Amino acid sequence: MTSRVRHKAAATNGSDFKHREKVAPQYQMSASLKSEVRRLNIVHLLVWLLVAAQVVVSHLNLVPHETVSMPYQWEYPYLLSAVPLLCSSLSLPRNNISYLVLSMISGGLFSVAPLIYGGMEMFPVAQQLYRHGKAYRFIFGFSAVTVMYLVMVVAVQVHAWQLYYMKKLLDSWFNATQEKKKK
Repeated sequence: MTSRVRHKAAATNGSDFKHREKVAPQYQMSASLKSEVRRLNIVHLLVWLLVAAQVVVSHLNLVPHETVSMPYQWEYPYLLSAVPLLCSSLSLPRNNISYLVLSMISGGLFSVAPLIYGGMEMFPVAQQLYRHGKAYRFIFGFSAVTVMYLVMVVAVQVHAWQLYYMKKLLDSWFNATQEKKKK
């Protein structure tokens, strides 16, 4: 049976911590960057679900087109942004550099490029709305171009931060791999 009384070493005065191991800085950075990328992946998934919901609802005629209008052309290629999201999620558990690089490349192609195209596609409609006050597409009573520009602002920020943190994470993993090879 164990004793309920705890025995403390006689020579312990609180200064015996220097011998303990510390986590290397690149591993600490890797862990914090992974958590940031995971958070951004969750926000990316929410934005993707909003766009996917609009596309599905409008094409299946679940609600009248006066309530949710037909999607803009940029929304269809943006649905492919699930690919970088999946690659990013697969790269994190085992520090897989190739999946992370694939996620960064496909993120530019399937996430950022459709957003740039969408900004150009919707600009004339936004210009007409703000000059003349006329809107022809609506999402739950709000101008569709306004709603989609708000979604785009959030998406651009999410993707920019994702690419930034993934690049930092890639550098961290690459440096750790190079240090292991030197030993």
